[in-house]
Amino acid sequence: MKPINSNELLDRLENETRQVILQANYLLQQDPGILLKQPAPGRWSVTQVIEHLNTYGRYYLPLLEQGLNKSQFPAKEIYTPGRLGNYFTKSMLPKDGQVKNKMKAFKNHRPLPDIDSKKVLDEFIQQEQWLLQLLQKSRTADIGRIRIPISIAKFIKLKAGDTFRFVIAHHQRHFVQVKNTLEALQP
Repeated sequence: MKPINSNELLDRLENETRQVILQANYLLQQDPGILLKQPAPGRWSVTQVIEHLNTYGRYYLPLLEQGLNKSQFPAKEIYTPGRLGNYFTKSMLPKDGQVKNKMKAFKNHRPLPDIDSKKVLDEFIQQEQWLLQLLQKSRTADIGRIRIPISIAKFIKLKAGDTFRFVIAHHQRHFVQVKNTLEALQP
């Protein structure tokens, strides 16, 4: 994989996270009834999409924090993504503002339809703030040496840098879905 400057990577990930926070704050201003409305049978509401992201945050953020707290390796100037982490991240990223490759959510990451929009969004924004803090903290640790088990197969571990990249790409992917859902609900 192509090596990249660690600080440039972290700058980019922080900026992308801030963009997601802005979009989530916009959602807080919307009618909760619209956010709970499914655009079609079997398709997720905006609130369900955000709750899906919350399930991943509940898993990955504590592990990232734990890995950063335990790390004894100082930050390196250059970060080299792992092959598997790069694959997972690229499979999540939207292409040209579209999600081309549909994926089915794993059972423990499927949200229920009857949930509180404000509570879900508040939790998501808190997680995003936590993510920003972790990205800041990662500037002092070697994000290539810290390993984080993935949620679907804990025996597979990604570099912390790839875990950050995957989580943020996953957010970007689902905010395309949020945009499409809101557009589908327009009269």
